[in-house]
Amino acid sequence: MRLLHTSDWHLGRTFYREPLIDHQRLFLDHMLATVQEHEVSAVLVAGDVYDRAIPGLDAVALYDHALNALADLGVPVIMISGNHDSPRRLGVASRLIERAGIHLRTDPATCHLPAVLHDAHGPVAFYGLPYLEPAMTRDELGADAPTHEAVLGAAMDRIRADLATRPAGTRSVVLAHAFVTGATESRDSERDITAGGIPTVPASVFHGVDYVALGHLHRPQKVTDRIRYSGSPLAYSFSEARYAKTMWLIDLHPDATITVEALPCPVPRPLESLTGRLEEVIGDPAHETLREAWLHVTLTDAQRPVHAMERLRGRFPHTVHLDFAPEGGTDTTATSYAERTRHRTDIEITHEFISYVRGGREPDPAEADLLLRAVEEARVGQIVKETA
Repeated sequence: MRLLHTSDWHLGRTFYREPLIDHQRLFLDHMLATVQEHEVSAVLVAGDVYDRAIPGLDAVALYDHALNALADLGVPVIMISGNHDSPRRLGVASRLIERAGIHLRTDPATCHLPAVLHDAHGPVAFYGLPYLEPAMTRDELGADAPTHEAVLGAAMDRIRADLATRPAGTRSVVLAHAFVTGATESRDSERDITAGGIPTVPASVFHGVDYVALGHLHRPQKVTDRIRYSGSPLAYSFSEARYAKTMWLIDLHPDATITVEALPCPVPRPLESLTGRLEEVIGDPAHETLREAWLHVTLTDAQRPVHAMERLRGRFPHTVHLDFAPEGGTDTTATSYAERTRHRTDIEITHEFISYVRGGREPDPAEADLLLRAVEEARVGQIVKETA
């Protein structure tokens, strides 16, 4: 049986407030073409279908487009909810659309009930483990502690118990949305799940399963030969800029051995970074190839240039993030903001801010007078608001 493992679509997500819906449509159309080209038997979507619990209408429409297209192709889908999804919203009409071969698993209580597909060599049981928030699922799953490892372990115990009742030779696939020990996260990309204690779970929790299709981490990677993350199809932060985006094509053979191939995803717009003084960055003809890239620029000018972002976008229209690291600037990050401002007056804090953004140059007398007037007017306005 040939499987296509993908995850973390994050439909509706933006990139530094720039919409990505057209890029996500490009990926989904590519996925549909891949399904046809490689004669895929089933598509696995390991969570974070949407980017937020209440998705926008354009994201819902894109989701609808993808599922209808897969149903038209007659290709089954096994899909779970991730920590970005609302399980109840994503699971609406799940029993109805299962008739079209779309197997949604969003309820922890039914995670041990598989979708069973058949090929010429017998049955394959697909178990979907939605994201399990420890505090919310411990009692339901009978876990012995409110931790990620405990609730996932309890869910897997149920799955192994069900699998033991299946006919001999039944192959097994588990979809899960979790942070497995040994995998590498992408800084700034994945939502933190440490609220449930230690966020990672050991790979051994999946013992006894032929293939585990993981979601949550955005870097495509293998934990073991049989336990893999497909990663997100698009880069959702600059921390993802330096590794390829892929889907896994999995051949699950009659003897439960697997063959794996990484299939590249399209790159609608690359991510690049530039560092230097504004005039150098804008004026260097060697940077012409970056005009169509999402760009993160770090300016090293001694003083913050006026209208820096506007000027950068005049040369590089897709500049989305701007940092300042003045050459010879003072380090103001050694202590926290609260520590640096403790026992300081409002006007002292405003002066420090001006000095920081200008690489150490203090306000001149005229500027100091304007700042004093602004602070006083703000204070008076706040008093009026509080006593109104």
